[in-house]
Amino acid sequence: MAWRNHSTITEFILIGLSDDPYIEALLFVFFLGIYLLTVMGNLIMLLVIRADSRLHTPMYFFLSNLSFLDLCFSSVTVPKLLKDLLSEKRTISVEGCLTQVFFVFITPGTEAFLLSVMAYDRYAAICHPLLYDQVMSTQFCVKLVLISWGLACLNAFIIVLLAINLDFCEAQTIQHYTCELPSLFPLSCSDISINVDILICSTLLHGLGTFLPIFFSYARIVSTILSISSTSGRSKTFSTCSSHLIAVTLFFGSGLIRYLMPTTGSSLDLLLSLQYSAVTPLLNPLIYSLKNKEVKAAVRRTLGKYLLNGFHRYLQNFTFKHN
Repeated sequence: MAWRNHSTITEFILIGLSDDPYIEALLFVFFLGIYLLTVMGNLIMLLVIRADSRLHTPMYFFLSNLSFLDLCFSSVTVPKLLKDLLSEKRTISVEGCLTQVFFVFITPGTEAFLLSVMAYDRYAAICHPLLYDQVMSTQFCVKLVLISWGLACLNAFIIVLLAINLDFCEAQTIQHYTCELPSLFPLSCSDISINVDILICSTLLHGLGTFLPIFFSYARIVSTILSISSTSGRSKTFSTCSSHLIAVTLFFGSGLIRYLMPTTGSSLDLLLSLQYSAVTPLLNPLIYSLKNKEVKAAVRRTLGKYLLNGFHRYLQNFTFKHN
């Protein structure tokens, strides 16, 4: 590993969310519930989109990838948080910390690109409906997802290089519940000014590079919606975008503030991280299912089919045993 010779730290101590055992017990139950609901909600979205042929469209292809990313992102931080809430010693190895830094960047980084791609998909569907099937072909959609993963992976690799080049002499307590690069900077005994500048530039390029396409896509979408004479037509068209707009606001709002603000180890830092790493992955499947009639209908059809098949198998087994 490329840590310098006088960096003798082999593990870090995470302060966690609380030192009170009773509060930790309550937090464990709370975040365990959030994590289980997140896993269940996103798995149901993946299952429904795969099982229902009516949802085999570009929009739901991207939505299934978003559910997979939310599942991964939540699994990067929440299981470790749950473990630490039950442990007296909250530590993480240097290698484990670097690994977490990498995945904390690659999963939300890919999600940012994917939200941008989903905005372009809505732009193509609403502003150029006659060309939509031709523009958003299956091959093109797959390429957009692969490019999103590739660019996010490159950005995460650069971020990890910044962490590898830090020198840690004595301080080893991370003022956070997880390993995030801004929380590692205060522990370094070397000059971090260049690292901070690179992180800010990377965050701005990544954030603006994904947010600006969303902004311009929706500027054109709003212009097209306002040109529709029918009030019901405007409402119906906008409803297809409202779920995505809520997801964008939740994700970019907390993520950009967290990485552009100076790290202070305050409760605000923890709340912002919890917002985009634990709460948003839980809310996304709810947002897209509660505000989308097609998804709600597909959930009812899919769950009904599986429940009916399970009931038929139960009756067959019951009849076989009693014959």
